[in-house]
Amino acid sequence: MHRREFLTKVGLLAATTPGLRSRFALVSQHGASSKGRASVPEPRILFKTSDAKYQQTYSNAVSTLSGNVKELPQYPDPVLIEGSVYGGIWLEGAPHEGLVYSLIRPHVARANHMAFFVRQRQDGQIPCWIRPDATGFGQIQMVVPIAATAWALAQQTGDDELLDKAYASCVRWDAWLRRYRDTRGTGLCEGFCTWDTGHDNSPRWSGIPNRCPKGDARKCSPVAGLPRLCPDLSATVYGGRVALAEMARALGKKAEADRWRADAEQIRSAIVQRLYVPEDAAFYDVDAQNRFVGIRSDVISRVLGEHVVDQKLFETIYARQIHNRDAFWAPYPFPSIALNDPAFVRPIPRNSWGGASQALTALRAPRWMEHYGKPADLAHLMQQWVEAMVREGKFLQQMDPFAGTFTPDAEGYSPAALAFVDFTWRLSGIRQTDDCLEWNIRPQNSDARASFGLRLKNGTTAEIRYASAEAEALLNGKRVIKTGATVRLMTTLQGRLLRAVGVASQSSVVVWRSNTGHERRFSIQPNETQILVPAS
Repeated sequence: MHRREFLTKVGLLAATTPGLRSRFALVSQHGASSKGRASVPEPRILFKTSDAKYQQTYSNAVSTLSGNVKELPQYPDPVLIEGSVYGGIWLEGAPHEGLVYSLIRPHVARANHMAFFVRQRQDGQIPCWIRPDATGFGQIQMVVPIAATAWALAQQTGDDELLDKAYASCVRWDAWLRRYRDTRGTGLCEGFCTWDTGHDNSPRWSGIPNRCPKGDARKCSPVAGLPRLCPDLSATVYGGRVALAEMARALGKKAEADRWRADAEQIRSAIVQRLYVPEDAAFYDVDAQNRFVGIRSDVISRVLGEHVVDQKLFETIYARQIHNRDAFWAPYPFPSIALNDPAFVRPIPRNSWGGASQALTALRAPRWMEHYGKPADLAHLMQQWVEAMVREGKFLQQMDPFAGTFTPDAEGYSPAALAFVDFTWRLSGIRQTDDCLEWNIRPQNSDARASFGLRLKNGTTAEIRYASAEAEALLNGKRVIKTGATVRLMTTLQGRLLRAVGVASQSSVVVWRSNTGHERRFSIQPNETQILVPAS
């Protein structure tokens, strides 16, 4: 498949239905076009609910994000900053946050990538952060691979200029990491300081300097135990190489694609073989003396975030750590240190990766929980976070994993506001994934009314209406399905039913009526997927 054909294959969420336009709450500007850039109007989405407190929280989230779109001197187009006390963009999160925000403002999502590429050094180093007054190179501070988010955004928007720039920049970045962050010759990625992984105030990095000497990420502090082999940094490299293989394929570079796949497999195998402890079902750092740093932290979920392990190993890790109520499956998941790890920090201070449940971790959860087939468990996590944010009424960085209370801090934190908007649509709205529509139907057991509306790139309008504890899904105003059950239904862009996914916390009996009036019934378990056979 040629590059342009491949990039334009995936539809982009766009404006809501004409009939809803007069009630439209989220009106954004059109993205400017330039040479080599896809000229696509920005998506406009509609969410309305009769629940006044929820509607106010959602509107505040959208306003918070809009207020955090700022211009930085180092790049001409506005970017979505981290917000709260963080006045810039960080490599750890800004590209992924931009990708999530692309549902509303794709040109801002583009800028959240291009700003890093434009400021890349001649030797290949990508900045760790860009603030209004400076650009930082004192650590690598990477989590979600910028190659992966750039590739996803290029697919969504058909932006061949972004694809070209991202591929060239990320190839150079990978070469820089090989040159300066594999000093022990293991093929893994090494951590030199606390801020390399963005784990501020984490016991994982106790006694280790925050940044590299003289603000130079090529230099390792002369501290016992450094450099470390890091599972999460290595997983980020792995995820970046997987994305580079896909980009190379789209660019018609078959030999390069094959090489990236081989390189990705090499580091993936090394992560599992050298940094995983089967007795604990956990990934740990390995220090310079080849000793495990045995603190169970969100490093585990970061490795899962890049799909490093196969399904069998995932299920072991998930049962023993992630979905274990004594470890990471807290009332408000996921704590940054396992609840039953002696290193868990109590009481919880601000900006602490020593135990608090972080909005960044929650925002990243869909990247791996969907991949490994845990949509019902993801729904539980999202509901817990959404309910906590509605109670709080503000968007803050972290909360107590037991009580769901947020740590007092400056409000306006973009990852939390993004999580609220994203989780609202993932729980009860419509999403487009490749050539399918995902109808997340979750009727409320009350008199509350709500509606979700969007229009696809091809002009098709899609809507879910909630009323009287039932949901009605429509395409171009024509009913596709009506049901009172909690379930995810996957359809073609034309509305033909493909499969059902169990997203409720318990077994559900789904009774639904089609547009022809036919009634069907089936039962579905949490996290189960069923192929839907057309009615005869």
